[in-house]
Amino acid sequence: MNISKRLFNLRKEKNLSQEELANVLGVSRQTISKWETGESNPDFDKIIPLCEFYGITSDELLSGKKDIVEAKKEENRNNFARNMAIAIGLYIISVVFVVVSDEVFNQEIIGIALFFIVNAIATSLIVYSSIKYKRDKENEKEEKNENPIVKQVCGIIALVGVIAYLIVSFLTGAWHISWIIFIIMGLCCAVAKLIFSLKEETDNNKEGSDNGE
Repeated sequence: MNISKRLFNLRKEKNLSQEELANVLGVSRQTISKWETGESNPDFDKIIPLCEFYGITSDELLSGKKDIVEAKKEENRNNFARNMAIAIGLYIISVVFVVVSDEVFNQEIIGIALFFIVNAIATSLIVYSSIKYKRDKENEKEEKNENPIVKQVCGIIALVGVIAYLIVSFLTGAWHISWIIFIIMGLCCAVAKLIFSLKEETDNNKEGSDNGE
């Protein structure tokens, strides 16, 4: 999703008209319209007010990180619900096999065998889905409990990246390719997380060695 579509959705979530938002930001309604149609992008001095008004970070506004996270959560919930529905359907089918086995197969044992097989598949599906859903929730929790220093570093990287993006884009007019800066931002943030992760692991190992002594 590009920034224009993101701005449109954020405004709609607030149930605001373009004119109402324009009054809040101190710009014209035409400016809001141009932002939402992709004719232009918000100036740097409007990025922060926009983020503060919508309660999001500049990274979430420009790169759509929040959209990706929410989409992933929604996908996980939908997959879990779908698998539960399939499992319930399989349980019902297994009972049908037992009921009609004597008439269809002329052997009750076949219906009983199919009953246990289908039940095993349904149960396995439930167990797998539950474990996966729980693991995804734990991963979300871990992200929330991320090292605050790492968050600050990534926040600084994001801010510098946004400034660089706007400066490069305005000076060169190369909006169609300057978005690569966001990829570089992501790589820098990933490297920072790796460095801090390795440092924490080293500190923990050192602590364990000291305690052992």
